[in-house]
Amino acid sequence: MIKRFILPVLLSLLPLLVAPLAAQEAEDPVSRWQEDPTTVFDASEVDLDDFLWIARPVVVFGDAPQMPAFQEQMERIADRADDLARRDVVVITDTDPDTLSDVRRRLRPRGFQLTVLGKDGEVSLRKPFPWDVREITRSIDKMPMRQREMREGS
Repeated sequence: MIKRFILPVLLSLLPLLVAPLAAQEAEDPVSRWQEDPTTVFDASEVDLDDFLWIARPVVVFGDAPQMPAFQEQMERIADRADDLARRDVVVITDTDPDTLSDVRRRLRPRGFQLTVLGKDGEVSLRKPFPWDVREITRSIDKMPMRQREMREGS
């Protein structure tokens, strides 16, 4: 009698236990980026350390989303997002200097800033003005790890 009662109750609780895990998995920025490498993340959504040895963060800072330099950079990135995706780039934006995100605290931008990090988490490039994706990809292609990836055909 007790077995007949307990088993259905436990089975009915199973979705309640599994749903939070599935939701947590869906919110994982690395998984979202792996599903669609052209996804652009807000700095509040990510921890740079999550992408260590997985992706090259390209972080675009501005003092507001309406800032002309920020808008120009994001248009340039959107026009050639596939070129960045082929180089394992994750694009992260931060346009709210009042909310000190971990990314902003770590990279300390002033106004507009484009920052490119390697897969090792080290800053390889900082620019105070918009840059063409062609120039960004050239700087990435000069990185030792990217050179090895190209040799190995990754």
